[in-house]
Amino acid sequence: MKVSYYPGCTLKTKAKHLEDSALASMAALGVQIRELPRWNCCGAVHSLADDDLIHHVAPVRDLIRAMDEGSDHLVTLCSMCYNTLARANLIMRDDEVKRKTINDFMTEEHDYHGEVQVNHLIAFLRDTIGWDNLRAKVKVPLGGMKIASYYGCTLVRPKNVAIEPVAGQIMNEFVETLGATPVDFSANTVCCGSYQVLAHPESVADVVGRILQSASDAGAEALILSCPLCEYNLLKNQDKLLRSGQIGRRMPVFYFSQLLAMALGLGPESYRPDLSDAASVEFLKSKNFSVESAAMRG
Repeated sequence: MKVSYYPGCTLKTKAKHLEDSALASMAALGVQIRELPRWNCCGAVHSLADDDLIHHVAPVRDLIRAMDEGSDHLVTLCSMCYNTLARANLIMRDDEVKRKTINDFMTEEHDYHGEVQVNHLIAFLRDTIGWDNLRAKVKVPLGGMKIASYYGCTLVRPKNVAIEPVAGQIMNEFVETLGATPVDFSANTVCCGSYQVLAHPESVADVVGRILQSASDAGAEALILSCPLCEYNLLKNQDKLLRSGQIGRRMPVFYFSQLLAMALGLGPESYRPDLSDAASVEFLKSKNFSVESAAMRG
């Protein structure tokens, strides 16, 4: 099986543990990932201004490149990239006036009418691989792990691009398929503060504290997510929140693909604990997972 893949910018820099673990896992599942040629930044944030069409050009160009590769599906890993691509795709599919304006502007590209379906990898695992098939591939069940799934905003908002109608099911099913115990918590779709960390860091720290404590109170040992900005905000503030007493303990944070690689029996060179924070590494050690490969030692 061959699948077109859009990586986005952060996965090539600060979030390589998201990409490396996902690509290694897909290879183990027999899926050949084809990274788009000449992909560009999707813009990260979908513009809400009705007449701001120029900001949709970047994601549409990526969709055209998938179409030109002969693909009718495009898989993403980053929640924000997924949201931006999927919403631009809906404009090109459903809004004739905006579609014509954008196509007319792009003189070097083929016209695009929404021919490509945008998928987040978690939905691809459910809908294309299938939970039963994935479960059969698990070599190291994650028994004993109590995992809370953090969706944040862009996987579930707005409803017309949400990966599921009501947040809480798909990622819990993913966790169960890997052999771990899913933990529901009330703040699983509360915004982490996003880019407000630059302008209002104190407000972001407060909301992050509520998210982390909600997961801890529900009995979670660790969080999983798929957004690099969420990971940054949830990890950056933990020392400060501990000192202030807003959280009672450090919460390990992983990308969902890191747990997938571990469950598939892949080594640390795939799930990249060297790029995780100290609390997450200690959590893996406590569960008897290796945190150092021969390549890392060398």
